[in-house]
Order: sequence, then structure tokens, then C-alpha cells
Amino acid sequence: HFPAGGESSRLDLLPALFPHLAAVQVEKVTHDGNGLLISARAKNTEACCAGCGTLSSRIHSRYRRHLQDVTCGQAPVTIDLEVRRWFCVNPDCLVGTFVEQVTGLAPPYARRTPALQRLLEHIALALAGRAGARLAARLGLTASRSLLIRLIRALPDPEIGPITTVGVDEFAKRRGHSYATILIDMTTHRPIEVLDDRTAQVFAAWLREHPGIQVICRDRAGGFAEGASDGAPEAIQVADRWHLWANLCTAVESIVRAHRADLAESTPETSPAEIALVPGAPDVPESRTAIRTRERHATIQALLADGRTHTEICKILGLADKTVRKFRLAATADELINGPRKCPRPIDRYGPYLHRRWNEGVHDAAQLHAEITAQGYTGSKRSVRRFVEPLRPYQQVTDLPAPPPKVRDATRWLTSHPDHLTDDETAKLSQLKERSTALARLAEHVTAFAQMMTGRTGAQHLEDWLTNVETDDDLPTLRAFARGIRRDQDAVTNGLTLPHSSGAVEGNVTRVKALKRQMFGRANLDLLRK
Repeated sequence: HFPAGGESSRLDLLPALFPHLAAVQVEKVTHDGNGLLISARAKNTEACCAGCGTLSSRIHSRYRRHLQDVTCGQAPVTIDLEVRRWFCVNPDCLVGTFVEQVTGLAPPYARRTPALQRLLEHIALALAGRAGARLAARLGLTASRSLLIRLIRALPDPEIGPITTVGVDEFAKRRGHSYATILIDMTTHRPIEVLDDRTAQVFAAWLREHPGIQVICRDRAGGFAEGASDGAPEAIQVADRWHLWANLCTAVESIVRAHRADLAESTPETSPAEIALVPGAPDVPESRTAIRTRERHATIQALLADGRTHTEICKILGLADKTVRKFRLAATADELINGPRKCPRPIDRYGPYLHRRWNEGVHDAAQLHAEITAQGYTGSKRSVRRFVEPLRPYQQVTDLPAPPPKVRDATRWLTSHPDHLTDDETAKLSQLKERSTALARLAEHVTAFAQMMTGRTGAQHLEDWLTNVETDDDLPTLRAFARGIRRDQDAVTNGLTLPHSSGAVEGNVTRVKALKRQMFGRANLDLLRK
């Protein structure tokens, strides 16, 4: 407690610590277990009528207002402010009495000081409801999540000044059901508007309300292209380069998958788990599974020769429909025993290494498991033991060929910058192009497009690139990609020539998604506009 009189000089320091108290006279400061209580009153001797603006010095009555203020050393601060009600001396004024207002401290009907109001607004904008309430409690402030949300909603929408370059993209309010559109000022990279739909009509209407836009950065969605052409026909549309490259990579992966047979070296097909013996070694006895497969294939083929139908064979043998169909369609049992494995086991990729180490005299399954685990294998010792079990009767086995590259790896080699590949990957890519003329031509098309995109030479080279792709009959997926570019060629040409891109738009869409997750999907458009 700072009493008036001898300690009055200490009270004079309060306006320096609390600048917003400069307009009032601080009478005393009391500290209790709940924080600081500052008792104050207004200094002025007259007040201006809120109805007619006439100055009055006639006091009607007094009462006290309690305002929450910013904390002091994490201690809550309450201002006990005495305010006066005045008579209006103008006989023609409809307002008989009015209450004085302390500028910068006590707005009408407020329970918080402007300083605390601004602090809570910043917390709400940064962290929203629950997280903001937790931070406010740490700072010694009392604020519920609902209060913070109300503060955000009470803020005016940001003013939209003159805009020349705008970016547009969509995001899901509820995935698969409803979507919204976000608009970004590409000069400041700040959101300027959130539209409650993603249709071309809504986007075009907004463009008409904001004339003067010269450049529109967008993805390749047809709705935004149509809306831009309708709402701002004089604006330049720029297709985003990232989306172009992503679409090209998707086409490349589809082509590589279609030429999967070219990924493997032209060697006799041998399953990695199949024992390849050195010349002169005795034959390997067949497993029980192979013997059972041969017997079942012979039985089903015999029943078919007797005129039995597919359904009758299922009932006689008690086998599933798919099982009988598999044995019925196989010409020989070897197709079922030694056929290519559709889903190779994880250990099969380490088959060549295990065969080589076996020939070097390492026959301990635990040691082999430790070695391939160091190379990235995540399977169990039991899987390694099963793999080497058929090898135990033999000291030497033929080396298995290296497994073919995965479709994903081959796609990455074809779409990566040569400087970003290792020497081994570069060598494998060269071998791949030597084995497949189609993939070699695909690599040439991808390289030409990448050079055009990074060098921003779309205006000079895009037409020639499209012509070359359209005449390549072995790459139908890439031709489909070229046809898509033809439908939006002007915007694609601008995207491959001009410096504009939609990177800032994608970043803000990611931010909106984070806000929606943070607010458990309840971030309405009025909140997202702030």
C-alpha cells in the first residue's frame, strides 16, 4: 500500500510505468493476494456533452468502474476508476446527463483497458481460442477461449488497397463436401479475401469488384481460368510452375510403370529366393509346396478333361473360386511355381548380397541378418533363416542378378537434376536409357522441359516441345499431358516465361489448414479473413 502524502512521489512514477494512466489522478495502489488495485479518478474539471458538444462543469453524481489492465510482473492489475455524471447546461439538448469518458483508458461500456484489449487481440490472432487462453493464463491474464474468438470477430476485416497481382487457390472447408477460395496479394504475400465457394462465378464477381488487377497467378484448375477470363479479361493469367512440374512427374511415373519390363536387365528370370547352383551341382529337391502345387494342377486339369465345370471342381476339391481359376488358367504347374512374384518380399532385394556372402563362406543366419540390417533391412532373423535354408546343402551357388530399380526410383532419376544424382544413380540411369528407347526419349523430353522451366524460355521453346511430344507415338501419357497444356497454353507459356508463381498462395493455404486443425475444423470464414 502506497499512502498519499509522504509517498506521493512514488505515485508519480506510475504514469511512467503505465502511460495510459497519464489522463487520470492515481490516488493509491493496493497489493493483495489477487494482484494490484489502482484507485484513480479523472483530472478534468469539466466535460463535453456527448449529445451536443457543450462543455459543462455541473456534476450530477459519481460512481466507480473496474477495468482489467495489463499485468505487472505477472500480477493481475485492476483499475478502480471514479467517473462522474454531468448535467448538460444546454437547454435544447435532448441529453439531460452524460458520463465523462477518459480518453485512452476507459471506452464506453468497456471492462478492459485498450492496452489489455490490444494484447488479447494479438494473442487471439496468433493462437486462436484454447491455445491463446493457455498463454493468457501463463501471463496472468483472465481470458477464455470464447472471449478470444469474440475479440477476433469484432475486429474489422483488413482493408483491401490497390492490387495489381493476385494469387488464387482453393481449400476444403469439409473435404469432399464444401470448398472455399483464398486470394493472396502477391506483392505483400498476405491474404486479402476468403470467398465462400470455388466456382468461376464467385471468383469472376470478386474480380469485377476490384478492377485494376493485371496478373492472376493460379493453378491449372479450369474454374479459376474461366473466372479470370470472365471477371478480368485484360489480366495476364500465369499457370504455376510447381503444378506443371508435378503433373509432368505424374505422367513420367505412369510411363515408367508401363515400361516396367525395361527396368530389369535382359537376363534369364530368376526369383531371388530361387537357388541358382553352380554347374555340375546336384538338382535341388522340390519343396512340399511345389509338390502340392503340381498335384493340385494335375487334379484340376484332369477334372476339366472329364468335362467337369468350374463350379463342380470348386465343390469337389473344396477350393475357393479364385484358387481354381488360377490353376485352370495355368498351362503348366511351373508357371505357378516359378512364375514372377507379384509382390516381392523385402528380403528379396538383399538376395544378391546374401548369395555373394554365402559363396564367401558366411553361412550364419544371425550374422547375415546383422549385415543386411546395417544396410536398411527391417525384417526378422527368421526371414533370413528361411531364405538361406535351401542353400545349406551347397557350398557354392550362382550369384543372383541385381534387383531391378523400383518405379519410384527410376522416376526420380528421370526427373532430378543430374547434379543431384550420385555416380551410381547416374550409371543406372544411363543403363536404363540404353535398355529402353522409349525411356531414353522420355528422358530427353523431361530434360528439355526442365531447361525451359528453369531458364524461363517458354515463349521461345514451348511450341516446339509440344510438337515433339505430340509426334512421339510410344509415349501416350506424355501426349495427354501435352494436350492438357494445349488447352491452357497461354497461361502455361506465361508461367514458363514470367517470374510470377503461386508459392505464396500454397504457403497461405497450408497456414489456413493449420488454423483449421488448431481450431478443430471450426474456423469459419469470418475468422479466416482476419
